[in-house]
Amino acid sequence: MIFCISLIMLLLAGGNSSSPNSLSQEEERIFQYIDGHQDEFVQNLAGWVAVESDSIQPHLRAEVTRMVKIAAASLQDLGASVMLRDTGIQQLPSGQNISLPPVILAKLGEDPLKPTVCFYGHVDVMPAKIQDGWKTSPYNLTEIDGNLFGRGTTDDKGPVLAWINAVKTFKALNIEIPVNIKFLIEGMEEAGSIGLEELVEKEKEHFFSDVNYIVISDNIWLSTTKPALTYGTRGNACFSVQVECGEKDLHSGSVGGIVHEAMSDLIALLDSLVNSCGHILVPGIYDDVAPLTEEEKKQYELIEFDLKEYKASIGVKEIIYDTKVKRYLERIFSKRKSSNKLTVSMEMGAKPWVANINDPQYEAAKKAIQKVFNQDPDMIRDGATIPIARMFQDITKKSVMMFPIGAADDGEHSQKEKISRSNYINGIKVFASFLLEISKLHKTLQEAPSLKTMT
Repeated sequence: MIFCISLIMLLLAGGNSSSPNSLSQEEERIFQYIDGHQDEFVQNLAGWVAVESDSIQPHLRAEVTRMVKIAAASLQDLGASVMLRDTGIQQLPSGQNISLPPVILAKLGEDPLKPTVCFYGHVDVMPAKIQDGWKTSPYNLTEIDGNLFGRGTTDDKGPVLAWINAVKTFKALNIEIPVNIKFLIEGMEEAGSIGLEELVEKEKEHFFSDVNYIVISDNIWLSTTKPALTYGTRGNACFSVQVECGEKDLHSGSVGGIVHEAMSDLIALLDSLVNSCGHILVPGIYDDVAPLTEEEKKQYELIEFDLKEYKASIGVKEIIYDTKVKRYLERIFSKRKSSNKLTVSMEMGAKPWVANINDPQYEAAKKAIQKVFNQDPDMIRDGATIPIARMFQDITKKSVMMFPIGAADDGEHSQKEKISRSNYINGIKVFASFLLEISKLHKTLQEAPSLKTMT
């Protein structure tokens, strides 16, 4: 029994005594190919960035659909079986109905002896105009000092292409892809992933039935130099607060001071929500916040966080911290004795998400990061809200991991969005290495029960 347990531990540790960062012959070939073809990979990204696939603005919906079809063609070139699934109609606030872009469901490989990894990403982007403060054209990929500037480079066209290029490298070198891989790629993430939850629900017994691991690459590191793996995100609740006063605009000189002004009410309401230290003042809001566990506290102590670097990366001089709602607003409003009408409604929200950092794919990702970046990743929870993570976990009951390749200063959603050439190319490497590592680890775990029966 002792022998068998020791053998299992050895297998989980890698099965040999070589350095954990040493590369296999396959990895050496793969990494050399990626280095040798990096200009090609950058040009591919330039082609994707050039498509103004802004999902927020309805008049650009055709461009979003075009971008989805370009991504689908790239997957077909890999030999993947690709379906474009219709997700229905979106009704705009004006009452106009427009078609939603299709969602890509693709698969490559159906070997029952291999694990199946499903990658999620999106190819739509936030709005971007040169007059917003860009120094380069947002839809013309521009390289400056090793950084690739353009809308979507880090969120999320760059990571999506990095995954496709990783698989492409296996195919180019005639190396067997060690896993079955599936892709779910959408074009409405920036607008709330409209229609996606219904599609995932429909496909949980079909497309997702044989999936073992789901990987999302749609966020960034905590640092500009140290990789990270994300195992949790905070949720959010988006409220609309509306104060109505008179039926028409009033002259400030004639009636100023004799009516309750809606703007004054609104400012007072907003000011009542958070104090100067960032503490939310709504009673009971913190009651359901889980306390910090000792295990997490130890995990956070390992994170290399430079506050000065972080402030510079997000472009502010100071931040608040350095180391429910409708009833509350109605109560505050009533104290003002205002004759105006208050309307509070919750427009949208996202539940928080947390994963088990001991899941096999986290271990495989750590090993891949060690091989590519020669360091262990920070294990972080992300302030960004990515509802798809919780959605996947709740509906499919599969293991979900967030595996970013962008740095903290990439400026997703902002002006001058970029991804460094280094992160983009190393991202392709680390995704390729991850596929090898998860294949080996999954096989080890599958064999472990049979080893126990030998006792």
